Amino acid sequence: QVQLVESGGGLVQAGGSLRLSCAASGSIFSINVMGWYRQAPGKQRELVALITSGGTTNYADSVKGRFTISRDNAKNTVYLRMNNLKPEDTSVYYCNAKTAIIPYNYWGQGTQVTVSS
Repeated sequence: QVQLVESGGGLVQAGGSLRLSCAASGSIFSINVMGWYRQAPGKQRELVALITSGGTTNYADSVKGRFTISRDNAKNTVYLRMNNLKPEDTSVYYCNAKTAIIPYNYWGQGTQVTVSS
């Protein structure tokens, strides 16, 4: 069992920055991949960025060069630094953790990010 708690969302003007945090607890040693997804009203949930236990990262084309995902294994926390935010980034952002030994996906409750023009 893994629990994920996101924080750091809020309202920011276009061009601003935010850092999202996701703290994992429970069976943390079973996690091999963590990522951030977002879902706007009426739209499909989409991958924003992911990071493996080895540090390999992947980003959606829409956020490349602006967002950075990182992982602090000592604190069992994954971060998403979002720079040069755009109104189209407005969404609920969800933390995801993927396990390997017993495959399963865990989700946080989400944190709202709103970017004003």
